[in-house]
Amino acid sequence: MIKIKKSELETVAVKPSQYPPVGLPEIAFAGRSNVGKSSLLNLLTGRKALARVSGSPGKTRTINFYKVNDEFRIVDLPGYGYAKISKSVSENWGEMMEAYLSSREGLKKVIQLVDVRHAPSAQDVQMYEYLKYYGLDGIVVATKADKVSRNELQKCISVIRKTLNLSPEDKVIPISSLKRSGHDVLLAEIEKLLEE
Repeated sequence: MIKIKKSELETVAVKPSQYPPVGLPEIAFAGRSNVGKSSLLNLLTGRKALARVSGSPGKTRTINFYKVNDEFRIVDLPGYGYAKISKSVSENWGEMMEAYLSSREGLKKVIQLVDVRHAPSAQDVQMYEYLKYYGLDGIVVATKADKVSRNELQKCISVIRKTLNLSPEDKVIPISSLKRSGHDVLLAEIEKLLEE
């Protein structure tokens, strides 16, 4: 299985001219504000503070490119759906995301994060539709899996599948950053994507 030995923040971008040069495959991560994206990225890379974990949601307003093992990039997309952010900012976000998702060469997949405890929001559904449109769908991570019992977990995953209208091939991977569980399954999926 892929071992992440080295990871570093390569570029922070708001527009395509600021993206790092193409050439490396990219796996992007998307999710609502406060879904646990930074914690997951830190868990995957084994770094405590690769991505800044913030108590105030809506912190990531840029696209952050992390170079991993000098072989591929993990791309942290801005969190969506945080109410306190002004409309003009959230509109710019839409444009920023669209510019990246629609035309980025080397983008293999966008892994969407949802909180296992709640049915995906209208914005989660919209995001997944968007990913389908660009052919980037197929992997959903259910974060905070330690917050529900094993029994509940299957129920919660069914709700996620149904709400996002997932196909049988689409994967839902429960992960707990706190208990450090499930990320190996995700790393195995990332490895498959990089080998394609």
